[in-house]
Amino acid sequence: RNHTEVWSYTDELAEIIDETLGKGGNVVIPSFAVGRTQELLYFIREIKDQKLVKSTPNFPVYIDSPLAKAATTVFCGDLHGYPFAALKGYYDLIRERERTVEPRRELTDEQALELVKDGTHMFTFPNLNLVESSEESKMLNMDSTPKVIISASGMCDAGRIRHHLKHNLWRANSAVVFVGFQSPGTLGRRLLDGVEKVKLFGEEIAVKAKIVNFQGLSSHADRDHLLAWIKGFQAPKPQHVFVVHGDREVAPYFAQSVAALGFQTHAPQYTEAYDLIADKVLEVGYLPERKARTAAGKTSSAYERLVAVGNLLMESIKRSKGRDNK
Repeated sequence: RNHTEVWSYTDELAEIIDETLGKGGNVVIPSFAVGRTQELLYFIREIKDQKLVKSTPNFPVYIDSPLAKAATTVFCGDLHGYPFAALKGYYDLIRERERTVEPRRELTDEQALELVKDGTHMFTFPNLNLVESSEESKMLNMDSTPKVIISASGMCDAGRIRHHLKHNLWRANSAVVFVGFQSPGTLGRRLLDGVEKVKLFGEEIAVKAKIVNFQGLSSHADRDHLLAWIKGFQAPKPQHVFVVHGDREVAPYFAQSVAALGFQTHAPQYTEAYDLIADKVLEVGYLPERKARTAAGKTSSAYERLVAVGNLLMESIKRSKGRDNK
């Protein structure tokens, strides 16, 4: 599929932040540390500059990911105290060159160029806080001040984001905003699919928070971009193209689109074995059936059978009352 062409989420994100912070809740954003987090900071800087959040104009924003903090430092062009000291000399060389050479326009858009010329940092703004230690991270959930928390991992399967979800999913006044693709089987996908409760750190947490999904905000290439990329191979072309990334029902159809360009292509399925040297399938895979979701209030046939067996067992237990222990 192709992505929705959305160049800015400033207005929509501002509306969610305004509504949530106005109710005294937190906005929790699971985000990939490199690229996506900085994109969000760009939008939030615009939100603050344009004063789009009325309930809490100077709302605090916390980047709770050591990797995101390091990446943002590089994006902002400030390597003071940065652990990779070897980059410092290279950065100084680039800075000296930029004094006399116009910035490379292919690396940014016209708006970003204007910001740089004005001396504005694209990813920094008042009340932006970069969290480093795990102790600081835990304190965020002890603080009742309404805030925006951006944390990894982007699909909620690991990292500090799971702690923030534990403390905010049950709050009806909070919101969880997804800004990237959520792979099937991940906690992020389950939340988007409308699960009513999740287990985090051994505790069952009810999902009462507002769940928001920005579908168009993806760093993955879409259908047209992938086809344009593979068309770039002239000579020699790949001998065989395997489509291994993407939803399992969609991958075989995309493989047909690639094959139409003159490539030998297919989408290997689960358990398939392929001999790369002989260029042939050794064992055919299969497409596992997805478990059908049970509608709220309805019971599955397996559950009904389990209840029937349980009733039989209870009847047997009652009949044995007063009998010998054996």
